[in-house]
Amino acid sequence: MQGMAYDPRISYDPTRKLTDGDVLSSKPDGWWGDAGKLYRDFPFPNFMDGVNFAVRVAQHAEERGHHPDIHIHYHYVRVNYYTHDAGGVTQLDLDAAQALNDLLAGDAPA
Repeated sequence: MQGMAYDPRISYDPTRKLTDGDVLSSKPDGWWGDAGKLYRDFPFPNFMDGVNFAVRVAQHAEERGHHPDIHIHYHYVRVNYYTHDAGGVTQLDLDAAQALNDLLAGDAPA
């Protein structure tokens, strides 16, 4: 329950749609909430680097069982997390975005 206050009146449900305030206060570094989606733009020097990144994101999502929308542009890739069944951003999306950040942090040179 990263960043969320426990409310004893409801049981914890990672698939429950979060409020915009919950999303903005709990979103991982580099991510933004807008129009019911959690998104981040990842810049790349060229198109093929972005395509290769998109494939890694897809593999990571498949392993987690939670899939984002991936938009490949010439010099950046936008990753959108959104839980369709809930009609908005859920804790599953926040966790997946953080996991993607952690994956990228593992790629950073020491």
